[in-house]
Amino acid sequence: MDLKKRLLEDFKIAMREKDDVKKNTITMVRAAILQREKDEQIELDDEDIIEVLSSELKKREASLEAAEKGNRPDIIKDIKYEMVILKEYLPQQLTEEEIDTIVAQVVEELGASSMKDMGRVMGKLMPKLKGRADGKLVNEIARKHLQ
Repeated sequence: MDLKKRLLEDFKIAMREKDDVKKNTITMVRAAILQREKDEQIELDDEDIIEVLSSELKKREASLEAAEKGNRPDIIKDIKYEMVILKEYLPQQLTEEEIDTIVAQVVEELGASSMKDMGRVMGKLMPKLKGRADGKLVNEIARKHLQ
């Protein structure tokens, strides 16, 4: 089942189960997908939907950080639940070791040896790791390999 259909089915289930947080989270994701489709005048495929989901997850991570700084345990609980819901739709995330191995392969493949090669390395890495690894972490690991 493609992600759009799965989101719709899970939305219906959340409504039946009266799970407001899940229903609202899925509603926000579906709205973000629809907005991007309207803006770009295209039909998003699963890969594009994963980008939207990743973006929504990053927003929740930023919100969680702000809620923790503001000492808001009521909000923190909901944000963490929203993050769990979003992660259900994303591919399995790679470990740091797996990312390190892939980065090492790309660096070797490109013959990259300094920070000047960072753009080429990241350009080759990100399509391989899209949706499976945080770009910031990939960037940090790539920097270690290029120093």
